[in-house]
Amino acid sequence: MPEDGNGAWYIISVAAQRAEVHEQTLRHYERLGLIAPARKGNSPHSPRLYSDHDIERVIHIRGLMRDLGVNLAGVEAILHMKDRMERMQEQMTQEMLQMREQHASETRRLKDIIERLQRGSLP
Repeated sequence: MPEDGNGAWYIISVAAQRAEVHEQTLRHYERLGLIAPARKGNSPHSPRLYSDHDIERVIHIRGLMRDLGVNLAGVEAILHMKDRMERMQEQMTQEMLQMREQHASETRRLKDIIERLQRGSLP
């Protein structure tokens, strides 16, 4: 079971009820790789545990199919692109943080040089 303590975890019957789908639908989506519920133990027969994120994803899948008429192959393509875009966004966010930290460090270094020059303490 995942160790991040964010949010609740639900057994398949509760998750299906919250997502307003049948339990078999959740199993089918898992087989297709559209969702990846956690397992309570290491065995493939361990109970599935669904997060709020998993449930939101199932609701999104159902919406794509119902509202836009997208089939499961299309849903898979859309979700993989969405996941990739989210990973890219996270990478960009991390790179921006790193660049800001480098900028701040370089600014401090240059200010220090300017102050020493103004005091005449540099050769």
